Order: sequence, then C-alpha cells, then structure tokens
Amino acid sequence: MTSTPSDSPAPVAPDEGPGGVRVRLSGLRRTFPGGVPVISGMDLDIGAGAFVALVGPSGCGKSTLLKLVAGLDRPDAGTLTFSPPLEQHTRGARNPIAYVFQDAHLLPWRSVLDNVALPLELTGVSAPERHAAARALLTEVGLGDATARYPAELSGGMRMRVSLARALVTRPRLLLLDEPFAALDELTRNRLDDQLLALWKELGMTVLFVTHSLSEAAYLAQRAVVLSRRPARVMLDRWLDLPAERRASLRSEPGFARELGLLQEALERGDAA
Repeated sequence: MTSTPSDSPAPVAPDEGPGGVRVRLSGLRRTFPGGVPVISGMDLDIGAGAFVALVGPSGCGKSTLLKLVAGLDRPDAGTLTFSPPLEQHTRGARNPIAYVFQDAHLLPWRSVLDNVALPLELTGVSAPERHAAARALLTEVGLGDATARYPAELSGGMRMRVSLARALVTRPRLLLLDEPFAALDELTRNRLDDQLLALWKELGMTVLFVTHSLSEAAYLAQRAVVLSRRPARVMLDRWLDLPAERRASLRSEPGFARELGLLQEALERGDAA
C-alpha cells in the first residue's frame, strides 16, 4: 500500500496532458528465476507530465521496475497501463518511451551528431531533418560546438549529455532514467540535473528517475517514491513540499533539509523491512 506522512496529501495523478503519459501500476509483481521475489504487489499512479524519483536500497528492484514500465521485462502478475495508450512509433510522431542508462552507450565510430540522430535515422527520417533535430538538442544540452567530435574525445559528463540528447531527440512522452549521473562528479551532476529539469519543463514529458541520491531526488522531483528492500514495496509516496522552480540555493534551505529527513527516515525503514 502507498503510505504518506500525515501532513502530506496522498498523491493524486492529474488528468492526461498533451506532453506526457499517465502510468498506472496495479498489483504489479515480478519474481526472478529460482523464486527470487523482486517486486511484490506494487500500486502506483503517475500523472501525465509528472517528474517522479524512485529511491531505495541497492538491489531493491528499482531498475527492474523501470524495465517493466519500458516493456523490456514482463510482470508475473498485475497490470501496467498507459493513458493515452502508447501507440507504435511512426515517422513524424512523438516516440512513446525513451530510456537513459547509467552508461552512455554511445557508438564510438559515430560522431556526436550522428549518435544523437540515430533514433530518427532508424525510423526513416531524412538526413537533413534528423541532423537539424539533433543539432537543436545538442545546443540545448550545451554541446552545440561538439557535433563533429567522437565519444572517445568527450568527458564522462559530456557523454551523458549526448546520451540525454539522443533520448530526447524523438520528443518522448515517457522518459525513464536509471541512475544516469551516478558516476559523475558532484559539480557536473548538479549541472546535468538543471539541464534535465529545463528539458522536462520544455517537453512536458512524464519522467521516472531512479537514483541512490536522496538530495538529487529531492532537487529534481515533484514526487518521491521510496521503496523497501527486495521484494520492493512502497514505503513512502510523497509530493515534495518545495518550490516549483528549483535553484542551486534550494539545497541549503531548511525546507529542503526537512524533505531529505523524511526521505531518509523512509529509506531506513525500508532497508530494515
């Protein structure tokens, strides 16, 4: 069952919007071969256009949950529905889902521009059109002058920005991110957090962001879901009581510390469960 602190209203998913997709999980279960339970009867209702952070102990099932939502794995029980339904991608339409992994997974023999343009190339978009879209996204993530470079010539932070641009070039309705900035230094990570927030506001997509960092979860998300140890259950599902506009100074404010404390308390309960 979803739990919320007494001073925080239970999350209610807003009606479907033009930018994102509503994601509803009901009684979702996943057990790995050998009878290892990973997710146990999970219920979540994520509104269209929401930014939701998923946190929990290592190995609790966060990445498995993302894979189930992405269709890369199948649940053993329960239902997973999208509103509006995720239609098959067609040329000229928004791609339903994009996935960003912890590793950038760039093709080393392709330039930065061609890496970002790849999803559009695979759907038959013409070279001028896909390159124009890729250049626009690279400019937005601060890499407009790096289009001709190759992955080996980039820093870790730059490679992740390329990966993020590649995920967003199809203007997805649902963006799934599995600890994409975990291996980066704090300064680079904070800058990428700000760029991700700006792109989310521009595109209006639904975002599910897995992270081990409670500070990152509180800074980025409207709503944080804290999971227990495996099998994953929801320990806390909270709309964060923080300003809609997130700035670096927020991290030093008392309200931010209060939210971190609530997340930390739920995480400790989940780790002991």
